[in-house]
Amino acid sequence: MIRHHVVIIGSGFGGLAAAQALEGAEVAVTLIDRRNHHLFQPLLYQVATAALSTSEIAWPVRHILRKRPEVTTLLATVTGVDTSGKAVVLEDGSRVGYDSLILATGARHAYFGHDDWEQFAPGLKTLEDATTIRRKLLLAFEAAERETDSQKRQALLTFVIIGAGPTGVELAGAIIELARVTLRGQFRSIQPGEARVVLIEGGKRVLANFKPELSDYTLKSLRDLGVTVELGEVVSAVDANGVVYGGKRLEAATVIWAAGVEASPAARWLGVEPDRAGRVKVEPDLTVPGHPEIFVVGDTATITMADGKPVPGVGDAAKQGGKHAAAVIRARLAGDTASRPFRYKHAGDLATIGKRAAVIDFGWIQLKGWIAWWVWGLAHIYFLIDTKNRLAVALSWLWIYLSGQRSARLITQGEAEKKAPLKEVTEP
Repeated sequence: MIRHHVVIIGSGFGGLAAAQALEGAEVAVTLIDRRNHHLFQPLLYQVATAALSTSEIAWPVRHILRKRPEVTTLLATVTGVDTSGKAVVLEDGSRVGYDSLILATGARHAYFGHDDWEQFAPGLKTLEDATTIRRKLLLAFEAAERETDSQKRQALLTFVIIGAGPTGVELAGAIIELARVTLRGQFRSIQPGEARVVLIEGGKRVLANFKPELSDYTLKSLRDLGVTVELGEVVSAVDANGVVYGGKRLEAATVIWAAGVEASPAARWLGVEPDRAGRVKVEPDLTVPGHPEIFVVGDTATITMADGKPVPGVGDAAKQGGKHAAAVIRARLAGDTASRPFRYKHAGDLATIGKRAAVIDFGWIQLKGWIAWWVWGLAHIYFLIDTKNRLAVALSWLWIYLSGQRSARLITQGEAEKKAPLKEVTEP
């Protein structure tokens, strides 16, 4: 018997959830991704700030699905979708036919028409992004140790983060603690604690999606940590030596982008008109208009909830979308063609501020401070893939909490550093 063939593009939260939800169905599944791993993005900033290693938040997809003989995993880059021929087109020109298609391709950085800024202000979406940022952070301290000019040294010890959503807030808290706690006493010519972390936000408050009282608490906590927070300021220029915002020039060797995202090119592949962020406008059941066999989930899709608000671009929404697409496919195979609108259930918003404080909004209850930090940590550990990683992350966090030391402070050589005098730094 020829099985119904489901092709899933993307092995993130949405794609993996769809593949797992199809277990036991009379289908053959092909999962395509240009990377070989599933990434737990909420902890990506901890790799960027040397708290965790890459292997603690990412797992090979083949390993995760090793007990699923009906699933074929392809390491490939998708360049298009032939909707009339019902085939996915790969970079080498080959094609993978499908009966049902699930697009879970996520999002990438959006620079609001200033794509040239990306080379100076990397975003944080992939493991490569995280290790690039970690390298930039640690090399800045190493360069400052050798710099004799006070103004240049100050620029090297200035770290700018653009965007005060959860990623920006978490990066700011982690970087200031890296400088003032982890690296304390390890340099001779500089005091890492003199590093300046500047968080720039164009809106009127940090964590704009949280309740105002939690935003206010976060702002105070960041400032208590020593982070300079600039609100209501729009960045107008970014270059290799710093940024311009509010008409002011700030010299900084390290700038990180956390201000916006845009969807993958899925809308272009499908030949449909996207929304302003590049997302596909889907039907209530997450299918593409005119193509009931194609589902779009997670950051790649735009859909509103019952209250008229858009479904947020968070991992849990992608998971729920992937599971919903799988449920619709299973129902159709069983002969049930009734409409099944997607119903998103918001679990809550979480953000951490350094290693001893966090804010959590579950809707029915809000938490902040030390208790929220523990709840945040337990929740993230719970959603990691396997026991080994849960134990590894828990031990890493416990060590950081007790000692302040981060175990992943290795500078790995990248393209940008091949011409630099500093070739390698290892830990004592």
